[in-house]
Amino acid sequence: MRVEVKVPQLPESVAEATLVNWHKKPGESVKRDENLIDIETDKVVLELPAPNDGVLAEITRPDGATVTSNDVIAVIDTDGKASAGAKQPAASAAAASPSTPTSAPARPAAQASTAPAAQTNVTALPAARKMMAEQSVDPASVAGTGRGGRITKGDVANAMGTRATAPADAPMKMATPAPVAKAPAPAAKAPTPIAQGSRPEQRVPMSRLRARIAERLVESQSTAAILTTFNEVNMQAVIELRNRYKERFEKEHGVKLGFMGFFVKAVVHALKKFPLVNASIDGNDIVYHGYYDIGIAVGSPRGLVVPILRDADQMSLADIEKQISDFGKRAQEAKLTVEELTGGTYTISNGGVFGSMLSTPIINPPQSAILGVHATRERPVVENGQVVVRPINFLAQSYDHRIIDGREAVLSLVAIKEALEDPARMLLDL
Repeated sequence: MRVEVKVPQLPESVAEATLVNWHKKPGESVKRDENLIDIETDKVVLELPAPNDGVLAEITRPDGATVTSNDVIAVIDTDGKASAGAKQPAASAAAASPSTPTSAPARPAAQASTAPAAQTNVTALPAARKMMAEQSVDPASVAGTGRGGRITKGDVANAMGTRATAPADAPMKMATPAPVAKAPAPAAKAPTPIAQGSRPEQRVPMSRLRARIAERLVESQSTAAILTTFNEVNMQAVIELRNRYKERFEKEHGVKLGFMGFFVKAVVHALKKFPLVNASIDGNDIVYHGYYDIGIAVGSPRGLVVPILRDADQMSLADIEKQISDFGKRAQEAKLTVEELTGGTYTISNGGVFGSMLSTPIINPPQSAILGVHATRERPVVENGQVVVRPINFLAQSYDHRIIDGREAVLSLVAIKEALEDPARMLLDL
């Protein structure tokens, strides 16, 4: 029986998607629920499992194709048998690559002879595959540490670090037992070695997520009247509170006590005082949100994503820290869902983790404001006529001047500052 493989129903906010990379070739056997291909949308990467056991009889849409919901992209023959021709290249590749890592998950016996050749596709996340292609890294030299033995972008970076320790006269040699003149390219688009002193250029297509990010940023700046107000906050009280309870907090709740939880609590505290900052524009209407869904900007191998803390006002500090930690881990594995990346009434962007001192964040439409958090550094400040050293963090709040006037913008940022400098205010609702 021939079974069609279709693109799953995409969310309403996602019009189309891109086929990233087929993990199987026509003629190879597949198992039910085995991942056939990664499908990239402008928000997440989806895995499409095989609907039945059988043989992949036909691929109707190739890598890189743009698809929509319910498009037929392949056909599985449930009564077929894997062709010997489909396995022969893999066997040859296995004989030529004795150093292939063994950290990949075990495959069914019927596919055992194809495992080494499938390593470059099956176990690498999309961002990792792109990085290996751009840097001419042999996938066989990279040990995957991601879920199910998958190769992550960090694994590729580590492998490149190992390669960088090779002698200067052989910069393109791979860290494998057998020396080679040039790393084998895993894709046709992989660049060739560039002679020292040349002026190389490389043209690669934007990922769907990166194109969407670009579109949204331009939309924000062209449709909103963005203005940014700044303030500085003395983090001494938060640091002392954290140092006093961090060990007990981690033992009690099973998660480390970070700083982002305090910023989320302070933001919710301020938004309750100034609800206009938590509002949005819909046509000629101002929509006041009676809930607090706080977006947390997170870096991922695919680009910046903003998962949402739903009803943050009802979450404890421990709940917030657990959710943010989970977001960070799953963002690296491209496991965030569309629902987790949709919506939000206010966003926090923490450039301080990368060492940023000051920035002007761009609003995430249709929201009306965003908080930029930066690196905390010891700086000289004046207290009671004396110059003292305090841990200072510069805060920047960008807002849509169409509905938020300077008064609300400045006072809401002052409320965030005061809540952080005196955390008891959040408990007493002052």
